[in-house]
Amino acid sequence: MHPFRAAVEARDDNAIEALLADNVVFTSPVAFKPYPGKAITAAILRAVIRVFEDFHYVREIADAGGRDHAFVFEATVDGKQLTGCDFLHFDADGKIDEFMVMVRPLSAAQALAARMGEQFERIKSEAIAQVEREAAQA
Repeated sequence: MHPFRAAVEARDDNAIEALLADNVVFTSPVAFKPYPGKAITAAILRAVIRVFEDFHYVREIADAGGRDHAFVFEATVDGKQLTGCDFLHFDADGKIDEFMVMVRPLSAAQALAARMGEQFERIKSEAIAQVEREAAQA
């Protein structure tokens, strides 16, 4: 099993964050503008773990070089079943530098957008706190 899949299925925030490159760019299925940076991406992924119910991966697809992966998943949000895919690119150091998510059907994507919208102030707060902690350690 891929370490990313293992970390997500274990709901291990620290392991997930450790796999993210500092310059990772997260592209959401429900927001137009991508989110650049490890702090905001980690905060978004923590929120997704809070929002998704019955989350599980059903398939892994990888290129021969091992730098591009697709992880197909199923979950429930507010009683709506969804299918989605995490498309990941890994840099030369094995860290995720591109993270794009797609989900279907539209009704589940709308439920996801609403629930993530409810989480957004917490997401921003967590990301700012992380950046401030890292700056203080530098």
